Amino acid sequence: MKKSSKKNFSEKNNKDNKKNSDFGYYSKNTNPSEKNTRFLNNSYKDKNFEKFNKNDKGNTFSSSNRRKPIFKSNKEFSNKNLDNHQEFTSKKNFDDWIWGKHSVYEALINERAINRIWCTSEIYSSDKFYILLKEIKLKGVLIEEVSWNRLAQLTNGASHQGIALQLACSKTISLEKLIDFSKHNCANPIILALDGITDPHNVGAIIRSAEAFDCKGIIIPQRRSAGLTGTVAKVAAGALEHLQVSRVVNLNRALEELKKNGFLVVGLSGDGQLSISNFLEKAPLVVIVGSEDKGISLLTQNKCDYLLSIPLKGKTSSLNASVAAAISLFHFTS
Repeated sequence: MKKSSKKNFSEKNNKDNKKNSDFGYYSKNTNPSEKNTRFLNNSYKDKNFEKFNKNDKGNTFSSSNRRKPIFKSNKEFSNKNLDNHQEFTSKKNFDDWIWGKHSVYEALINERAINRIWCTSEIYSSDKFYILLKEIKLKGVLIEEVSWNRLAQLTNGASHQGIALQLACSKTISLEKLIDFSKHNCANPIILALDGITDPHNVGAIIRSAEAFDCKGIIIPQRRSAGLTGTVAKVAAGALEHLQVSRVVNLNRALEELKKNGFLVVGLSGDGQLSISNFLEKAPLVVIVGSEDKGISLLTQNKCDYLLSIPLKGKTSSLNASVAAAISLFHFTS
């Protein structure tokens, strides 16, 4: 009984397998010629597979060894990227950088033109540095507190002793001196104020246009703005040597001070209700230029006496910040 049951069970499985096999390959076609063709194709593939196995047996390397060149190439690729990064950092221009306590201290007490300072929290424990950094921050210099590791990255692994600075290409003056200077030289002076323009190329181009149209000075906020770096001076093409720049801690407070001294605050905005061609006021002006993506901030817009728009006749919806500044200065000085 056990033998017959096994026999019946095996015959049943064979029939099922045959049925499943026929269903898997020929569920829709019953033409015997097609069956022969498929059989020949399969047998041809089997021969090729056997041939491949024979050739593979003759080889001295295994499948695991064949993967090694792929892993090696990935490793070489990552090492190449690391070399490129190291080459990039080694080419960083440090001509306008000073680091180390003694070097930075001498630069501070000799009132060098400074764009930015990076220091660790330990520097403030020194009385001489604490007083100097507090005074220079009031002059508009950006001071950023960073970790030792971050400062090591910025100086490319140099012995920074907890402090480093970047020199500016030109000295800045206080807002009070800028107001006195502008009023002394002209009845209706024009001062440009930059709000959130972080691209040094734009800042340099604006400085060039401002000097060309006899603007009396430029106000740059301490944060959210490009400083007077080498790129700014290069794009300005010498105009920075003939233009007064004031770097303020807070732009909105500076605008309030300018208003107290008789200045009208005018903002350039695409949403301005008044066209710049219809603005005919003759008075000392502060013209605010905002960034291309965000424009003038809402807080600064609230400080404006007028929001002016430049009418555009083409399909372009906006202008570059430096171009908008040049157009407005041409209108105000014509």
